[in-house]
Amino acid sequence: MAEELERSKGAEPKDTKPGFQNPVAGFGVTFKAMFKKRLTEQYPEQQKTTAPRFHGRHQLNRHPDGLEKCVGCELCAWACPADAIYVEGADNTDEERYSPGERYGRVYQINYARCILCGLCIEACPTRALTMTNEFELADSSRANLIYTKEQLLAGLEEGMVDSPHALYPGTDEQDYYRGLVTEAAPGTERQVAHSKGEVVQEADSTFGGTEPASEGVIGR
Repeated sequence: MAEELERSKGAEPKDTKPGFQNPVAGFGVTFKAMFKKRLTEQYPEQQKTTAPRFHGRHQLNRHPDGLEKCVGCELCAWACPADAIYVEGADNTDEERYSPGERYGRVYQINYARCILCGLCIEACPTRALTMTNEFELADSSRANLIYTKEQLLAGLEEGMVDSPHALYPGTDEQDYYRGLVTEAAPGTERQVAHSKGEVVQEADSTFGGTEPASEGVIGR
């Protein structure tokens, strides 16, 4: 209020700091930095250690038996502020099951040319299917290579897992998977044929050679 009154009277506001202190204060910052130890990172020869909860490349997780946690709900795509995630869901069947739920993520893509690694997508995921790793080396010379597909994001198989698609653990349902009751694949679990990916059932190999005719004893059985 006092300054406004002085201005209304035509008087200039008083400068509380002498003019010579301004450049001295600026040089003081430079003078203090001269005695600090220099920090030179030898990258990429020496990889930098990231924080445990660092926001790096995404990963699509699996259940302990190998089935996928993603149910294709697309909530991660809706939560993404950069529109970097694209998801297409599909229905599971008893003959081709990828997740314990009714649906699974048939197509999953993340465009790292758009992604800002904010982590909102993993907060929106209801099944903890999507998490973020500590991998930060995502630079590339092509924009097309920055679009990561489901095959690139899906976690690898660990001990006790069978690659999807395969049947549910016998005697369990979807809720048992989310309760953590399934700890590994059931003994004898086999991978199903992925018809949606163009796989076909391979016929059993013949017991005879390509040019060797069958004997009369075998034919007459």
